Amino acid sequence: MTSRTFRITVRGSFDGLTAGQRAELMAAAPEHDVLHAAFTAEGHLAYEDVAVRPFFTFRFLDSGEAEEDILDATARAELAAESWLTERGYGFKQLRSRGQDLSLAPLGKRGRREAARADGWS
Repeated sequence: MTSRTFRITVRGSFDGLTAGQRAELMAAAPEHDVLHAAFTAEGHLAYEDVAVRPFFTFRFLDSGEAEEDILDATARAELAAESWLTERGYGFKQLRSRGQDLSLAPLGKRGRREAARADGWS
């Protein structure tokens, strides 16, 4: 069986942050900039100006053997996001998760061209 790669996105919003927590998040904002967001195994947190928009996104990269493994991967990602926020004392609400199995994602133009070459077509 081949390994499948999953991209999981966990979105939510900060809730009930203290002034100190807001300042802490603002100080760390450059490392959580949405322009540098990436899908990683440990999860990457991205957010903008929490004083104006309290929304955040975690991006996780996981894998599995079967299509249905995405459900477990999504649950692990949501639990990891909750743990990260809770360990730091950040309140949050409205968590929602979405998983994508990259083996089922449609290929773009370059991907189709590379697949055709790999199959012996020019």
